[in-house]
Amino acid sequence: MQNIILFILALLLTIGGLSYYSIYRTVAKSVNHMYEPLHRDSKSQDAVIGHDPISILLLGVDERPGDKGRTDSMIVLTINPETKKSTMVSIPRDTRVFMRSKNTNIKINAAYTYEGIEGTVQTVEQFLNIPINYYIKLNMEGFKDIVDAIGGITVNNDFPFTLEGVHIPKGEQHIDGKVALKYARMRKEDPRGDFGRQQRQREIINQIVHEGAQLKSLKNYQGILTSLEKNIQTNLTLDKMIDIQSSYKEAVNNIKQIEVKGDDKKIDNLWYHVVKNETRKDLSKTLRHQLNLES
Repeated sequence: MQNIILFILALLLTIGGLSYYSIYRTVAKSVNHMYEPLHRDSKSQDAVIGHDPISILLLGVDERPGDKGRTDSMIVLTINPETKKSTMVSIPRDTRVFMRSKNTNIKINAAYTYEGIEGTVQTVEQFLNIPINYYIKLNMEGFKDIVDAIGGITVNNDFPFTLEGVHIPKGEQHIDGKVALKYARMRKEDPRGDFGRQQRQREIINQIVHEGAQLKSLKNYQGILTSLEKNIQTNLTLDKMIDIQSSYKEAVNNIKQIEVKGDDKKIDNLWYHVVKNETRKDLSKTLRHQLNLES
């Protein structure tokens, strides 16, 4: 989900600002349970947090019992502390990409099914020709627990629709986690398809950030942390999260959203979102500039 990093950081900043050591210790313990480094992390040279631009891959993964899962949402966030600007690129899950380890073209959301986080990071890096410094993975099924932990959220639905027996009327309304999950997942009835769904997901997480940053949420900080601990995996340590919140706050508040444009085509009896090579190169150039890398 797009801004889950902002929710985590806003929560940590609020709790970290308190003088209660026991609360900070609880946060540290929860983040430690979320921590899962990539195989290459021990060998790679970290970006210097506070000075260098960084990239974060945000993944919403649909994992269910007996299923390896696929990425339901995939976003690349680049943050430049010098220019105080960020970019957020939403990659449609049906985007046709070449997966080097399989030596074949796949839908980008299948990279997780084949090789988990490791394969997904490598495939995104190859598609965009940029390095990915960090990742945050959210289990979509557990997403509703996070919404419920903060007491629900308020959204403004553009048009009424029904998904899996849950009807969501048009207009502003306060919704719980179960409804929020349907609101985030629906795409077939949306005239904008994946792009419309991505817009609703951004709305949901913006509301989570707003609610999670309120002091009233601290009354249930243990419930919030439990939900995060159960449903989030990342190679960010607590120290790095706090450093990002401290040094990149202005840049994170200035986000330019970019859609990966392409054509929906049927190839070998499967529908793909096909991105022209020229479009992909232009996108890569924009992101590399944002990361202070050569074109």
